[in-house]
Parts: sequence; structure tokens; C-alpha cells
Amino acid sequence: MPAPREHKKGPNAFPSIPADAALSFLKDTKGALTWTVRDLADTLKIDRREAEQALAFLQAQGYVQPQGTKGQWMTTPAGEAVSGAKAPRFTPESVQQALAALKDRIRDNNKNRQAPFRITDAVAFGDFLLPDRARVQSADVGIRLARREDSQRKNISTVEPRSASDAKAERNFLRELRAKSTHVTLRPYADWMRRRSHIELL
Repeated sequence: MPAPREHKKGPNAFPSIPADAALSFLKDTKGALTWTVRDLADTLKIDRREAEQALAFLQAQGYVQPQGTKGQWMTTPAGEAVSGAKAPRFTPESVQQALAALKDRIRDNNKNRQAPFRITDAVAFGDFLLPDRARVQSADVGIRLARREDSQRKNISTVEPRSASDAKAERNFLRELRAKSTHVTLRPYADWMRRRSHIELL
């Protein structure tokens, strides 16, 4: 199912929230039966008006629906699917340990002058940040890379067009950085990741 499009105007617009940010919240709700508009606002670090607009848009897409009469909401199966939510199966402690190991690998890589890329941004987010979760999903980690041999070049994640060899080299690098960990999911960095609840890995 395609992700919702961002709209500039209209009653269901996201005033300043990328659709991917809202979907990241829906992914976090996988382990909760219900949640509130305040939970949405607190996670994405937005005000109530923005949260209510985001909620209206998500409802119009069929990704959320009201539950009961006390301001409770639930994420629909369609919302879980489009957000990439998985059944929580890790302990929060094991995810934190995986992130600590990833942080060490990032530090070691950036010290290694022979490494093909430097990591310039690394932020982790997900339901492991929520209190009272006995089981959580893998942590999402936004990673931005820069080619080491050309420090004057912009981050490759924002350079267009990229060659097929560039893309392949980046995929291979990220695969090695992940080190076969099932507790972390690496993805291209976006500014909204730092605006929502997260932890820094750099």
C-alpha cells in the first residue's frame, strides 16, 4: 500500500510533518492497544493543532480509527502495514545493547581513514524509547554518509543523480555497518528523524 502523500493545503494537510514522520509514530503503536493525540504530539514533538491535523489525515487514509469515546485511537491493519510495523519480539535491553554496539562501529569507522565513507549523522528511534514495553521492534536508525575521499562533496544521500556504483557501494557499506544485527534497521537519514523522539549515535 503506498504511503500517504504530503499536502500543502486543505483540512487534512500536514502543516510541518512529513508523512514518513507520522508513519513512524504508527509503527511505534504496534505494541499498544490504544493511544491518544497527546501520544502522537509527544512522540513527534509537535503541538496539539498539528497533531490533530495529522490525525485527521491519517484517519482519512484509513490508517487510524477512534476507539471508544474517551479520546482513544487505534492503528488499523492498513496503518500497521503502511508503516512497516512488525510484531514486537525483542527486549528493550537487547535493542539498547545493539545500538551501543552500532555506536562503537560508527565511531571506529569514522576514525578509520581507509573506510570509503564517513557517517555524518546517525539517529535511532522506535518503540524501544517508550516506557513499559516488555517487547519491542528493531530500532530504526537514520544514517547519512559522506565520501571520505571528497570532503567537499555534499552528503551522498542528497546528491542527485547518483550512479549505480555509488548506490551499490553505499548498500554494501551499510550492510557491513549493520553487522547482521536483527535489532537495528538502517535507513537513509532525513531531518524529521531528529525532530521526533530519538537518541543520537554520534
